[in-house]
Order: sequence, then structure tokens, then C-alpha cells
Amino acid sequence: MDEKLLEIMCCPETHQRLAKAGTELVDDLNKRIQAGTLVDRVDEKVAELIDGGLIREDGKILFPIRQDIPVMLIDQGIPIGQ
Repeated sequence: MDEKLLEIMCCPETHQRLAKAGTELVDDLNKRIQAGTLVDRVDEKVAELIDGGLIREDGKILFPIRQDIPVMLIDQGIPIGQ
């Protein structure tokens, strides 16, 4: 993801800054997706693996990146620490 684009992007809900999620977190989330245990903000199972993620400044929500496109829909944000 382009760094300049990341600088101007923010959480669509709280307008907090976003940062790229670390590889370790993305790998953990993908394992949970494969196990069928990861849910999004509206308690729907996340079925599709993610290529990366943008994590909100407070560390509570991750917006998935798939095929180099960030999914910035509030309902599809993934709560961290579930």
C-alpha cells in the first residue's frame, strides 16, 4: 500500500489514524479464519483470507486488505482481541 495514501486514510467510524498491521497479527487472523472462529463487527464469520490489514490507532479494529484493496466498511472491520 502506498505510504502517502495511508497518511490520508482514517477509520470511517472514529476518524482515527490507521497503520499497517504486522505480519504476525495477519497470520494469526488468517489461522482463525481458516478455523472458522473469526467474526467481524456484526458477528458474521470472516470467510475469506486477508492479505494484510490496517489497524486503527487504538488497536481495537482491523480493516482487512484483500488483493491490495483495503476494505473500509465499518461492518467488515475485525475486532482485535476477540
